[in-house]
Formats: sequence, C-alpha cells, structure tokens
Amino acid sequence: MTAPTALDSFLDKWRSRWPEWALAEVFVAPADRGRTQAWFALLQEFDDILNVAGDPLPADAKLGWWATELRDWAGQRSRHPLGRLLEPVPAPWTQLADALPALVIARVPQDDADAAFAVLSTYAEALCEVEAAVLGGTRPVPAALAAQVLAMRLAETGLAAVPGMPDPANAKDAGTGERAQRDWARGLLDRWPARAGAARARRMYARCARHRLARFAAGRKPQPGRWPVGDLWRAWRAASGAP
Repeated sequence: MTAPTALDSFLDKWRSRWPEWALAEVFVAPADRGRTQAWFALLQEFDDILNVAGDPLPADAKLGWWATELRDWAGQRSRHPLGRLLEPVPAPWTQLADALPALVIARVPQDDADAAFAVLSTYAEALCEVEAAVLGGTRPVPAALAAQVLAMRLAETGLAAVPGMPDPANAKDAGTGERAQRDWARGLLDRWPARAGAARARRMYARCARHRLARFAAGRKPQPGRWPVGDLWRAWRAASGAP
C-alpha cells in the first residue's frame, strides 16, 4: 500500500467535507479529477481563513503566505502540495493573490446583503478568472461564487455571518437567531443564480452547496452523503446543464 502524501491529506480533507463528490466526480473526465479536486481544496483553505474562530492573527499570516505562494505559481514555482496540480496551469494567479485581503475585510459583519456581496466582489472576480483557466468551460458568474462563499460562511459561523447583526447578542433568544440565519439562507438562494454557466465540475459543486443551503433555509439539517441516490441525481442534472 502506498503511504499517503501531503497532497493526499489536503484532498482528503476536502472530500471529507463534501462526501457528495464521491458520486459527482463520475461525471468529470478521469484526467481532470485530480486538478479539479485540488482547485476546490484550495478554495476550502481560503474559506477556512475567512471563517476562522478565535484569534485571527495566525489565519492572517497564513493568508499572507498564500498570497506569496500564488505569485510564485505565476512564475511556475510552488511549495505547497496543491501546487503540484495547479501551478502548471497558466492562470492569473497574481490577480487572485491581490484579491485575498478581501477575506479579512469580509469577516466584519456587513450592514446588508448588498454590502456582503460587494466586499467579496474583487475576490469573486479573481476566482472566476482563475477557475475558467483551471476547469475550462464557460467563465462562472461572480455572484454565484460569492454566494457559495457566503453560504459556507453561514454554515461555519452561524449568526455571525448574517448581515445587519454585528453582534450575535442582538438575537434575544435562540429562536430569533435561527430565524435570522434561515432568512439569510433564503436571501442567498434568491441572489445565487441557479444557472450560472461555468464548468461541469463547478455546476455540480454548486448544486451540492445549494441543496445544503436550501435544506437549512427550510429548517432542516443538511445531511451530506446520507442519500446517495439523491446526490447522484442532482449531480447528473447539474452535469447535463438542467436547472
């Protein structure tokens, strides 16, 4: 048996959070699967930095390291294991590096939905440009990628992610806080283009994320991977371009 590598550990960490992908990836060409998972694993690293709990200084330092690393990828140099699969792709890595500081600003609760999307606009634009190079296909819609980032933030940080509530203590009881979170989930679904072009892999990934968010908005707990037949059906519809 081959010993796990550092690259395997990063890919496995992402797979463990998205068990639906074990079925969805059958619709991705075998030659593209490693690069696709590496890209989504990289985005998960950035999500973790955005949604850090406690002292943000270590996460901020990590973000600075990533900015340097991405600029090195533009020069065909890499140190991180994910770079083995991503750095060879001629993508605008420097544009993404320049957009990373938006994640620090986005940790601050925003006044409303418009502000929450606006603070991520440069980051979402950079993701779209790089993703089009990494995954191919149609360039994604920035609003769709921003919505997925905000949905992940809601899942990870709860009430702290809801615009207009700078202090979670403003929710006088648990019911008020839960309603505010569900309302924000529905707001994200309304702003998240259901048909936003993009590569097949992104369409499937977004479908998984939207399904989780929709369950939460309806007051049901997301249970990823529990219903594989449903996961496969959603993946197939997304892969085929169906709404």
